[in-house]
Parts: sequence; structure tokens; C-alpha cells
Amino acid sequence: MTMARIDLCTGFTVSAQGFGGMALTEVYGGVGEEQALATLHHAVDVGVSFLDTADVYGAGRNEELFHKLLRYRRAEIQLATKFGIQGNATDGYTGVRGDAAYVREAAEASLRRLGTDVIDLYYLHRRDARVPLEETVGAMSALVSAGKVRHLGLSEVTAEELAAAHAVHPIAAVQSEWSIWSRDVEARVVPMAARLGVGFVPYSPLGRGFLTGTVTASTLGAGDFRHTVPRFAADALDANVAVVEAVQSVAAQTRSTPAQVALAWLAAQGQRYGLPVVPIPGTRRPERIDENAAALELELPAASLDVLDAAASLVVGERSARLNWVSKGRESSG
Repeated sequence: MTMARIDLCTGFTVSAQGFGGMALTEVYGGVGEEQALATLHHAVDVGVSFLDTADVYGAGRNEELFHKLLRYRRAEIQLATKFGIQGNATDGYTGVRGDAAYVREAAEASLRRLGTDVIDLYYLHRRDARVPLEETVGAMSALVSAGKVRHLGLSEVTAEELAAAHAVHPIAAVQSEWSIWSRDVEARVVPMAARLGVGFVPYSPLGRGFLTGTVTASTLGAGDFRHTVPRFAADALDANVAVVEAVQSVAAQTRSTPAQVALAWLAAQGQRYGLPVVPIPGTRRPERIDENAAALELELPAASLDVLDAAASLVVGERSARLNWVSKGRESSG
């Protein structure tokens, strides 16, 4: 099956929708390897070629899972992975690291786990404020010169950090949370990316599943990562049902699903801001991949976009418990 393709930046073409591998780790509860691998294969079967993982997902196990796909289908895939966060979501993050020596060490470790000789898009997962950004990006640039990485990306950077990094080496993409209920990046980061010709890769485009209407306080397992996110606290979830109801109303009007509405909304935002936008929804179920892919055919009418825009003001709770780790916290304090 084919899927529309998009130039994330000049010289880097990917599927118009990607797949986020974090869903295939224990952060949202247990998942079997056989099931996870089948889901990855199905994503590629339906034309999703842009696959995203990170060294911190499952303490490296997610990259090892991807290896089992890549050994058969490497030529079909544009592979993205990330470095910089230490620890893991289940046991607890221990910090960030971005010094030049660690950049090289992390890249070599990811290449080994992935079983590949080159990473198509290598992200700095979080900024290490103790290290000049120029040092981190300079070391990443050296990986490109060595042929170990093709393109560079940044996750959760501020507009100023993006501009500074881009001056050291061209940045292909910014990956940050962006969805109907997480819109803070629109203030400064998205416009800067558009100005520089940098693509945008929204993670958690379905609001970590909440925007689909299937997540409640009672459905979150004891070890679910979302318990650490303020807007998933019980009181906040109850209040945020109003956002889901807005999405569901648009879905009913457009004969689509809430997930498709959320993804189509991001496509409309890309047009509004004038930059390529490639969301990376994650799932454990192959049928959800089909549902998400169908969003590429959905164009929301202006009235529906107005309803969804208004829903953003209804959100209760921050999107991260560590605001200094995401662009919103550092933009507001800068």
C-alpha cells in the first residue's frame, strides 16, 4: 500500500504520517514483543515509512525491537531515534546529558542496538542546559560528516535554541508535543521552524490517547506513565472531558473518528503556519494504524476548525510535570 509522501525538509522525504515507537514499551502497560513487532510490520505495510524511537524507550529495548524489523525492511524506512535523556519513564528519568563525548557514545550505542550503519534522523531528545548548545550540535554534525547520521533534529527546544542550533548545522525537524490540547509551541517555536525551513514532527498528536475518548482515570494501569502528567490527574481528567466532547462533536459532523479529527487538525495547522507537519501517532493495535492513516483523506471545514480552536481554552493541567524539560517552561522563563 502507498501513502502520500512529504518533504520534511529539503532533501528528506518521508511518509505523510509517521509512527511513534514509545507506545510499544511498558510506559503505557505491558506489551508482548510478538504483538509489538506485528504492529510495526503493519505500519510499514500500509505505507508508514517514517518510524520514530529513542534510546530511552524501554532502556534501549525499543531500539532492539526496531532492529528486528530493520533487518528485513531497512530500505523501506526513514529511521529516527533520539538521545540525551537518561533513565527511563518506568523507573524514573535521572537527567539529561549533551556533552560531545556523550553524543558520540550514545550514537554508537543506538547504531548497535538498531543493527544499522546509519540513522536517517538523529534528535537531541532534551537540551542539556549545562552544555553549550553549540557543543552538542557540533558533535551531532560530526556524526553527519562521518556518515553515521543523515539529518539532525531537536526535541522540545525553544525558538531561540532552534535558531542557534540551525546556525551550527542545518536542522531537519523539531519534534515537540503538539495537538488540539497542547498548543503552546504555536506561539514561537512553530513560526521559527517555518521561517528556517525546518519541518515539525508532533509527538502525542492524540493527546497521549486522551483525545480519542478512550482514556479515563479508571482505564489507566498502575504503572502507566500518564499518571505523572498533571493533566491526567483525576480532577483534571474530569475537567478535560470538555475537550474530548468538542473533538467528538466534530467527528460526528464529519463522519470520522476522534483520532482522525485530531490528526486532520494538525494537517490544517501545517497549512496555517506554512510548514511541513508529520505527526507520529503510536499504537499497539494494527487496526488503529489503518484508522490513523485514513485521516490523511480528511479535510476539516472551517466551522469545525473553529470548534477545535475554542477547545484549547478548556484544557486543565500542564502537559508535563517537568516544564523546564519542554519548550513551554523555558520559553516562559526566558
